[in-house]
Amino acid sequence: MKTINEYKPKTVSHPGTTLREKLVELNIGPKEFSIRIGKPEKTVTAVLIGNSSITPDMSVLFESVLRIPAKFWLNRQIQYDEAQARLKRMQVISDAEEWTKSFPYAEMANHNWVLKTRNTGEKTINLFNYFGVSNHKAWENLYLEQQKIRARISLNTSKEPYALSAWIRRGEQLSEENKISEYNEKELKNMLPEIKLLSVTQPSNFLTKLHAIFSKIGVHFVFVPFLPKAPISGLARWYKNNPVIQVSGYKKRNDMFWFTLFHEIGHIILHGKKDMFLEDFKYSENDKQKEAEADKFAVEWTFTENQEKEFMQYPVTRESILNYAQKIDTNPAFIVGRLQHKKVVKFNRFNELTSSLSFSGAD
Repeated sequence: MKTINEYKPKTVSHPGTTLREKLVELNIGPKEFSIRIGKPEKTVTAVLIGNSSITPDMSVLFESVLRIPAKFWLNRQIQYDEAQARLKRMQVISDAEEWTKSFPYAEMANHNWVLKTRNTGEKTINLFNYFGVSNHKAWENLYLEQQKIRARISLNTSKEPYALSAWIRRGEQLSEENKISEYNEKELKNMLPEIKLLSVTQPSNFLTKLHAIFSKIGVHFVFVPFLPKAPISGLARWYKNNPVIQVSGYKKRNDMFWFTLFHEIGHIILHGKKDMFLEDFKYSENDKQKEAEADKFAVEWTFTENQEKEFMQYPVTRESILNYAQKIDTNPAFIVGRLQHKKVVKFNRFNELTSSLSFSGAD
């Protein structure tokens, strides 16, 4: 992040004030001055009362009559115009106060996404910079209206569009920082067995290994910690010609994390470039079908339906889970997760065969 010093407007008078003082000093009235510079009197009057600007053409004419350099008048006009623009900007910042309060700013600052501050105005400026917008209306157009057009999803259906947009934006920023290859769908499919192996072995640096695998085949893989008001597990989308898989670590249990990852890979392989898919999000019936297809893809890479049917022929015990997982070369946590999800066993059964993944320092 870069600190951007916001201009603090000071009172800057219109250059017409200086012109009026000079004409009084020289004992020249507006009518005489208008004749001397060859401009209508109403034009001169408009400048004197601050209703009109001094143009480059006028500044040169002023120089001839008043012996004050044209650059002086132009600089005065620029200073005044900038001061007026800054004052308008301060009003825009003031108008966005309620918008700013809607974001989980403290949590964002703790993740170093924005600068820490208690000043509401500074928070607003930092949020404008974070999202790359000039005002809160632009944010609404970009993340509430245009998002639906660009990604066929509306954050308006979310209870927390502010926190969710912040989480999505961080993924965009990290994707922009990534230097990756051109996307290769064939290579993504070829790398699935290696990703499956990582889900079974779960080395401590699995996030780093995943990042290396995906970068090589042109997929942005970004880890963005979830925000309290946006408990989203994962996202799949296309961003600037490359697919993005964004994970949060919200569901720290290993079976849930890896299922989410394969689910998002499924979206990238099976569905269009214009869609954005958010895990645990309310969808239309058409998108629900796509979610089901991505779920089926994830099932095939974790614990298939046929494998599940075969396993259910045995008594469900800790030993049978471990033995069958070894037989089909999968993680026993995937079997436990399926059994719990389908309520074959209670959610507190066999949890010792799952593990909690650590994402500390990943952002």
